[in-house]
Amino acid sequence: MPIVQEHPTRVIVGPHHLEGLLDVPPNARGLVIFAHGSGSGRFSPRNNHVARELGRAGFATLLMDLLSPEEEADRRNVFDIERLASRVTEATDWARGTPQLIDLPIGYFGASTGGGAALAAAAADPTHVSAVVSRGGRPDLAGDQLPFVQAPTLLLVGSRDHDVLELNRWAMGRMKCPVEICIVPGATHLFEEPGTLDYVVSQAISWFERYASKPLADAINVPFANRREAGRLLAHSLMKFRKDNPLVLALPRGGVPVAYEVAERLDAELDLVLVRKIGAPSHAEYGIGAVVDGDCAQIIINREIADQLAVPSGYIHNEAHKQLREIERRRREYLGGREPIPISHRTVIVVDDGIATGSTVRAALRAIRQKSPARLILAVPVGARDSIASLRRECDDLVCLATPEPFFAVGAHYVNFEQTSDGEVRQLLDDRSSAPAKTE
Repeated sequence: MPIVQEHPTRVIVGPHHLEGLLDVPPNARGLVIFAHGSGSGRFSPRNNHVARELGRAGFATLLMDLLSPEEEADRRNVFDIERLASRVTEATDWARGTPQLIDLPIGYFGASTGGGAALAAAAADPTHVSAVVSRGGRPDLAGDQLPFVQAPTLLLVGSRDHDVLELNRWAMGRMKCPVEICIVPGATHLFEEPGTLDYVVSQAISWFERYASKPLADAINVPFANRREAGRLLAHSLMKFRKDNPLVLALPRGGVPVAYEVAERLDAELDLVLVRKIGAPSHAEYGIGAVVDGDCAQIIINREIADQLAVPSGYIHNEAHKQLREIERRRREYLGGREPIPISHRTVIVVDDGIATGSTVRAALRAIRQKSPARLILAVPVGARDSIASLRRECDDLVCLATPEPFFAVGAHYVNFEQTSDGEVRQLLDDRSSAPAKTE
């Protein structure tokens, strides 16, 4: 149940610790993240007016500063669309990890240069953005990113804002998503004329009600047709990491088809992280720990559960070695004589086909963390809400496309969830290892 708030709450957003104002009405229908224009911030009177009206219509709102005070001192940063867009993306990631916001569809409201930043952010993370509204915006500043925007977009421009109107028409011609331009009669750039800002509010509410008030799972067509489709959708949300030369690690076997599609689209190396669960005595499916493959195999034990069950240390030792032998067999089976790709100082993306309890992937993340990656990301198409929330503490970023309830099991959210064969795993790994490097 969302927290009922009479006034916006001060929040600190993302790794850059940006100041924000969050308002969550009861039974919120969606979340609108604001991207302000140059020289403005979370206290913008016009954006606050829009936010209040959106709140009355049932939408949560987040107004935030896109730059730190030190960054604002350099005027060039105000027009650094890539930087501004990355901050909008950070806010989206923050919202996906905030319990009261995690299930809300997300819309962007951009003003002036913030319109360009909102569209660039929507292009970078198409899976999590349901709609965009630009008020007197500069969508042209999104440039080459415009054709990649998938979120339905409404461009609101004053009839007397002649230069910006032409720039909006130009941008509209570059966009391939559903896009409409609404010319506000009598309005100039700042919509200071009587009634013009209220007209903007009414149009924005209608747009967000139409496109950003449906459950997130509906927006991404759960159930997925199969693992390969899920991987293609997941890759869209990971494109921002492409420039980091990431290493994609798949949990076999089901995670490999998903990870293959991610690696293919990110032009990334693909390898395996081999994990075997250590089951409780007489209850093999009830995990008390795991063994994780690597230069030096690691045993991760949930001591609280092991102590509750009074599991003897000898049992853990014997079971760990049994699972380690199976790991060694699988590595020979899947990779032949290929050595594991080094992890240290790399951006590492761990991929599986879904998460139920999360015990196995938790062990994998902890083991990988000890190998000093520069950045550790967990990416899955679907997961149980509580498990996803708890796993966020184990990594630097977490991307999960859907957390449907009731969850039941991973396979319930795929049309085709046939077991991945050893042969398919080998073929996908071989195909990716022999793929030529892509060029821009």
